[in-house]
Amino acid sequence: MHSAAKDVLLPIAAIGLALLLFGGFVGLAGVNPVDMWLTLFKGAFGDWFSWQNTLQRSAPLMLTALCVALPARAGLTIIGGEGALVLGGLAAAALPMAVALPGHVAGTALACAAGAVAGALWIMLAGWLRQYRGINETISSLLLSYVAIGLFKHFVEGALRDPASLNKPATPSLDPGLLIGGIGGSDVHWGLVLGVLACVALGLWLHFTASGFSIRVVGGNPRAAQLVGLPATRLILVACALGGAAAGLAGAVEVAAVHTNANGALIAGYGYAGILVAFIARHHPIAIIPVAIVFGGFGAAGSLLQRRLGLPDASVMVLQGIAFVLILASEALRDVDWRALWAQRRSRPAEPTTPSAPPTANGEAI
Repeated sequence: MHSAAKDVLLPIAAIGLALLLFGGFVGLAGVNPVDMWLTLFKGAFGDWFSWQNTLQRSAPLMLTALCVALPARAGLTIIGGEGALVLGGLAAAALPMAVALPGHVAGTALACAAGAVAGALWIMLAGWLRQYRGINETISSLLLSYVAIGLFKHFVEGALRDPASLNKPATPSLDPGLLIGGIGGSDVHWGLVLGVLACVALGLWLHFTASGFSIRVVGGNPRAAQLVGLPATRLILVACALGGAAAGLAGAVEVAAVHTNANGALIAGYGYAGILVAFIARHHPIAIIPVAIVFGGFGAAGSLLQRRLGLPDASVMVLQGIAFVLILASEALRDVDWRALWAQRRSRPAEPTTPSAPPTANGEAI
């Protein structure tokens, strides 16, 4: 099987098997698996309202998946997109409190840029710790997410808190001129366009520019990169910065398009779901787009599963977890040459059978 075919078929098979196992899981809870599958599809793609909810959830998934995919192309496993997202949202909400922004698209762009810068610096820190202190980037980026969430809660519930937010601590709401509206009057905000453009632009950059090719060389063959004199450390930090900027932009878009301020609802797990999206897409930025839409649909269907079938809203997290385990397991099958294995099995000669001795009168063999 060709590598490109494996890249498509193995993730599809893993998701299909995950749906089957999830059906068995809900079956144990007394729910008809067929009803669950139909409800899941309807809640994600059944009508225009479902599509709007799905696409709205897809935008942050695209951007947080880039936070995993770009460093992965440079050889790093970064899983701290959640931290970059919440800090990006906090920066976007805090900037208008510090300086007066123009109440139009320029002000929105500045707020989003602040979020992107915050996310870039945060993920670059994990890359810097890896390159200059030898600290594993997977562990450091994960732990830095908890630090980022702690900082977020500290400022939202403290120095940046709006006094009018009593039961639910939040920063002051953005001015209406800074908010990101819907596309054509729909509930799908322009953050989806930003996510798609970011995936396409970074995908083209990786495959059609010298710097993108250099990053892929560093990630694919570090020794070859060293032999040709590529600045590996600088390229790794660039990849981390771009990935972190994408996740920070996701947080800024969530603030400007969905929540209108920074509050606890921003910690919604998009950063962790982006890890799964990036792995299924094989860290290819353009392939992230359809995968993010599929998993955005799973998230959008959670509330319908709760209303129609009585399943918990978070049950889709079980589906995502099963899919992630199966995606990782499918990597073990990627290098198997199924055609050669089948040919070897067919050409193997049958083992001769040894005839048994005839029994004697007392029933014992001769």
